[in-house]
Amino acid sequence: MSQVQRPEFFELHNGSKAQLPFSDAEYETRLGKLRELMAHSGVDAMLLTSMHNIAYYSGFLYCSFGRSYACVVTAERCVTVSANIDLGQPWRRGFGDNLIYTDWQRNNYWRAIRSIIPQARRVGIEGDHMSLAAHELMSEFLGDARACDMNREIMGLRMIKSAEEIELIKGGARTADIGGEAVRDAIRVGTREIDVAMAGRDAMELEIARAYPDSEIRDSWVWFQSGINTDGAHNPVTTRALQAGDILSLNTFPMISGYYTALERTLFIGEPDADSLRIWQANVGAHELGLSLIKPGATCSGICAEINRFFADLDLLQYRTFGYGHSFGVLSHYYGREAGLELREDIDTVLEPGMVVSMEPMLTIPEGLPGAGGYREHDILVIGEDGAENITGFPYGPEHNIISA
Repeated sequence: MSQVQRPEFFELHNGSKAQLPFSDAEYETRLGKLRELMAHSGVDAMLLTSMHNIAYYSGFLYCSFGRSYACVVTAERCVTVSANIDLGQPWRRGFGDNLIYTDWQRNNYWRAIRSIIPQARRVGIEGDHMSLAAHELMSEFLGDARACDMNREIMGLRMIKSAEEIELIKGGARTADIGGEAVRDAIRVGTREIDVAMAGRDAMELEIARAYPDSEIRDSWVWFQSGINTDGAHNPVTTRALQAGDILSLNTFPMISGYYTALERTLFIGEPDADSLRIWQANVGAHELGLSLIKPGATCSGICAEINRFFADLDLLQYRTFGYGHSFGVLSHYYGREAGLELREDIDTVLEPGMVVSMEPMLTIPEGLPGAGGYREHDILVIGEDGAENITGFPYGPEHNIISA
């Protein structure tokens, strides 16, 4: 019986390259800026391991399932490193080269990486993503190579969006609005949260398939919350049946090629009581104030301070639940985050043209108090040279989002 050859890693170009979400010129530009950062920092290679950075620089969005992935960038090459279980998909869906590692021997992932950068002495990593165990293996397999945490610098490069990125984000915002319309149309007394959520998700996936036929269709979702379930922004969908008088939270999240966008709105089934209406109108007022403050030159912390004052004057600041907005780009509910561009007290980043941020104030009144529930509005804005463009079209406020019981 002949012995089967069991390579540690190999190349396989199965099929032909797929249409990626961005042009080759876009990926070359991104890699060019990364290589400038590498040269300035004295780094020989960049070892990217997070879903968002691998997708940003190669177009390939991995499904980990406990396996490790990488995008290795040098002065000459961009190589994704993927598990054999995916075979040719990472190469087809990625810009640049691909190396497949096998699981016939433990740590073939690191052997594949070593084959790409055998002489590297300084390797840039994402310190917020690489685990202690992975760092130990890196030291074992890459010898004297020194790991340099480049997370903040790489994040800074992602915070300014290109024209192609902004176009995709606008398409996502439009798709979120379509999901929102489907959700609103599905709201009925007695209907379950999950049924309403599915209507929104189906509408968005159908639109993504129509508008982006070359994309991978995956991971769009809806959080539709009712009653007490509205108290947290990220509360999952349940089978709770909607009741007359309920406060509702509509949240649609289309995912297009690794980029998520969001629409979030407060609604009521039937006329809200006076306390609920007062709090809802206060949150709408904070939302509109925030929208007016987003412009080039404003700081994240400065915007936050203005909205805090607004809520404090209404004796509602104690019910604020999180910061007032964040950056958009390559992210979803399980990867990504440009922490340097969040509208919080401790972030002093200055808004610049090309940045994309949300405005999303939320007040949560605990059960047992007048107006109990979670109130949230969410729009997405693109910062320009002279102001900001609001790319969310779904209406907000009591004039539009009270559903007949």
